[in-house]
Parts: sequence; structure tokens; C-alpha cells
Amino acid sequence: MIIIIDYKMGNLPNVKRALNLFTDDVEISSDINKIRKADKLILPGVGAFGDAMKNIKKMGLKEVIIEEAKKKPLLGICLGLQILFEKSEEDPSEEGLGLIKGEVLKFKNNTGLKVPEIGWNNIKIKKGNKILTRIKDNSYFYFVHSYYVKPSEDVTIATTDYGIEFTSAIEKGNIMATQFHPEKSHDEGLIILENFINL
Repeated sequence: MIIIIDYKMGNLPNVKRALNLFTDDVEISSDINKIRKADKLILPGVGAFGDAMKNIKKMGLKEVIIEEAKKKPLLGICLGLQILFEKSEEDPSEEGLGLIKGEVLKFKNNTGLKVPEIGWNNIKIKKGNKILTRIKDNSYFYFVHSYYVKPSEDVTIATTDYGIEFTSAIEKGNIMATQFHPEKSHDEGLIILENFINL
């Protein structure tokens, strides 16, 4: 069973619909017992870092996510990538999950590019990994974000250029995450979701 963790941020049915192209064994839930029993977890999300962490703590999900992410495959998407980190410029008063060392920074407006980044951009694959298997270097994916992650440990598996080169995908053991939206990225995005299902 794959559980898409519902912490009241983002359009989770889109992720479920994409996964249902490959398996029916998917459920959206915030039930702690179901999260513990799941074979794999997905942490999606759209919105603000601080709101996400407030919801996660209020719903009693923080500790269970941290515990289970150490035992089974977990895929973070967009905001779900960012909250894996320790802290964010978006809300310095809220700590992230701290599963990945590093921080989340805001794009500066001095590059002449619009913030947020919205639309298609390519990725540069940096090293071997599980989640980008069968993805060709320079493939395009769909992004919507004003903030980017800056890891302080060696977890970057792909980068993207948007005025600066930033980390767009990470992998650390069984934890993996993308800044882009696989569920909105057509065939290449579906390959990523299929790779995750098949882990």
C-alpha cells in the first residue's frame, strides 16, 4: 500500500490519479496507523512551509513521518521536498522535519527572471540514483515554486538552472524528493512515479 500523506496542503487527488495509472494500491490518508502500515509514503504539497509544518504538528504527524521515512521509501514532491529540510527563509520560526540537512532559500529578483518559477525546465542528472532511472539527462519537468532547497549534505541527484543552479532532486537512502511535479510532467514524470512504485 502506498499512502499519500494528507496534511491539508495541495491537490493530492492529482498525485493519486497519476499513481493509479500503475496501481490501485494507493490511498490518501492522515491516519497514523495507516502511515505506519504502508509500504511506501508520498509527501506532496503546494503552499507555504510554515503552514505545512503547523498542520503536520497539529495533526500529530511529525514524529511518525520522521520515524517511517527511516524505514521505507518516501517520495517528497515540491513543498514535500522543502519540508524534509531543517529550516526555510519562508518562515524561520518553524522547524522542518530535519530529515535532510540544509535549508530552503527564496529566489532573488536580481536575475531578471520572474518569481515564482512557473513552467517547464530541464534537469541535469548529477549521479546515479533510483528515482531517475530511465530519465534522460536534460529532460523537462513542470515547476511551480518561489523557494529552492540548499542541502548541506551530499544528496543532490539533479540540478536545474533558473538564474542560479539549484537542487531539483535529492536522494538519501530510501528518502527521495523532487522540486518539480512528476504528476504534472507527462511521460517523464510518470516514469519517476513508476520507478517509485517499483522500488
